[in-house]
Amino acid sequence: MEKSFETKFTGWSFIAAALMLWGGWALSSHHVGEYFVAEDFASIGENVWYWIWMYRIFIFGWVTMAIAMFALVSVIGRKPHRVLILPGAGMVIVGTFTLAIASAYYYNYGAWGVGQTAGKSAAEIQEFMNSILYTNQYVTCFVRFGRIFSGVGLVLLGAGLVKWKIVSTWLGWFTILLGLVAMGIILTIADNFEIYKPIFHVKVIWLAVMGLYLLKQGVNLSKE
Repeated sequence: MEKSFETKFTGWSFIAAALMLWGGWALSSHHVGEYFVAEDFASIGENVWYWIWMYRIFIFGWVTMAIAMFALVSVIGRKPHRVLILPGAGMVIVGTFTLAIASAYYYNYGAWGVGQTAGKSAAEIQEFMNSILYTNQYVTCFVRFGRIFSGVGLVLLGAGLVKWKIVSTWLGWFTILLGLVAMGIILTIADNFEIYKPIFHVKVIWLAVMGLYLLKQGVNLSKE
């Protein structure tokens, strides 16, 4: 098992991503659903700057997750591992940035909408809601595809971890299972934002477990 500055940096990156993602979500004063509703802006406006900062932390959680994946690739993405590790981690990174872009939309429109709806009549607020509906619909595609891309990547990454025993076998299978479930929910169940919510928390747990494992055990890069 190899333990070095590289594995420590990677481990802490995974943990930092988990803390920022879950901390930003848990400490937020209001959670926006799949689509904005008029009540969202009133709730956000009660403490708009606090909400903005929590959402910034949340978005940087996705960015830090991508950093962790890049760092992991730099450690284990070599022959013969790279045939599965590189495309797997690459797809996770693509999915992660897609989710970050979608989150940035909710962040921007959430803060912007507070000013746009302040002091407006019900009819004016409804007109504003109608004006952002098409953009919101487009962004939901970012959310769904971000989850699918990440799921595909986790399956490939997990397969590489299991095949070459880079980490404990149970952690590799945990990675594969998380990817399969993430894809399965999006592909087999009609759009249902609520059903997918628990997967976000499982992904955060996976990030934390990966980080702790890398700090404690390192990685197995034996020639065998």
